[in-house]
Amino acid sequence: MKKIGVLTSGGDAPGMNAAIRAVVRTAISKGMQVFGINRGYNGLINGDVYEMNTRSVSSIIQRGGTLLYTARCPEFRTEEGLQKAKKTCEELGLEGIVVIGGDGSFRGAADLSERGILCVGLPGTIDNDIACTEYTIGYDTAMNTVVEMVDKLRDTCHSHDRCSVVEVMGRNAGHIALNTGVACGATFVLVPELPYDLDEVAKKMLETKKTGKQNFIVIVAEGIGHSELIAKTLEAKTGIEARATILGHVQRGGSPTLRDRVVASEMGYYAVELLENDIGNRVVGMQQGKIVDFDIQEALSMKKPFDEKLYQISNTISI
Repeated sequence: MKKIGVLTSGGDAPGMNAAIRAVVRTAISKGMQVFGINRGYNGLINGDVYEMNTRSVSSIIQRGGTLLYTARCPEFRTEEGLQKAKKTCEELGLEGIVVIGGDGSFRGAADLSERGILCVGLPGTIDNDIACTEYTIGYDTAMNTVVEMVDKLRDTCHSHDRCSVVEVMGRNAGHIALNTGVACGATFVLVPELPYDLDEVAKKMLETKKTGKQNFIVIVAEGIGHSELIAKTLEAKTGIEARATILGHVQRGGSPTLRDRVVASEMGYYAVELLENDIGNRVVGMQQGKIVDFDIQEALSMKKPFDEKLYQISNTISI
């Protein structure tokens, strides 16, 4: 394989630039040409592609976001869109593409692989919700951002004897909520994987208040939502002033942590090795700290377990 492309798709995640850098420099070291594809599958359909060199990725490893931009692409879900993308690859001589993104991005990579353009997916999403891997690029940075923000909120909660209901990202997964809840000493964590009862949350707040606790943090995953209503309900049930804070897209930004930079670099290198050996239709992941790969369809069919033991630990020590 002599020519490959690299793109980022779906929501941006800190560490994507480190992955791009690793892909570009690894490929060049192996005698390949590398083409950057702007704005995900949109760029592939519309030919928004340019050749990259070793200096194209200088001084980006510390930057959040993605050098190649990202976008959703409904057209790529159609056969016409797929054929346009395939034509762009054929015109440029691209034999393989590294796709950095989440589940939706991998479905597109599988479709393109079926049409003769070998694709390798790298898991880039802050939600850590890709089942075939225990870690996704951007997850660590996002959690550290949440911890920093909640620590600041706790200062004002302490000053006002208040409850702060903090909504964090995680549309269908509570991994960010659970881990940051433990790290921030949250009184309660609400996640989409498990049922919850606001009466139980209120009861715990009142019980801990009797022991001298004066301020409270409740972490709510995005998949639960209704943070304003939850705050009003808890205030009504407890008499403790409660305010909702939705952290939003601040969690996607910022300089990636050491772990995100290293894992992204390892995964980018591994992806190029697969393409070098004419292996596509794969997703790169991490299992027991080792970089591995799976068939895309197999990866998409997996279900990620929720760490109920950590949830139990969180409830036990937040008293």
